[in-house]
Amino acid sequence: MKNKKNKQQTQQQSLPAKILGISTKGKKIIFVGLGIVALGFFVLTKTDPAGQNLASQVSPFLLLGGYVTVGVGIVFPDKRSQD
Repeated sequence: MKNKKNKQQTQQQSLPAKILGISTKGKKIIFVGLGIVALGFFVLTKTDPAGQNLASQVSPFLLLGGYVTVGVGIVFPDKRSQD
């Protein structure tokens, strides 16, 4: 009985201590990306139906850039994980 408890304790100690997740800097990047996406949708409301103004040309780049920024924020590594 005592041996089972010792085996369980050694198994629990051998598990990795750190759980991987989104770093704090990555979360900040994600929030910036969401802000860019929101700005892109706001600029999209200012387009004309023919698509001949500046807002029609800028809004797709803002939207795509915001989504790419969110993706970068998700995979951004934490500095402590490299040590």
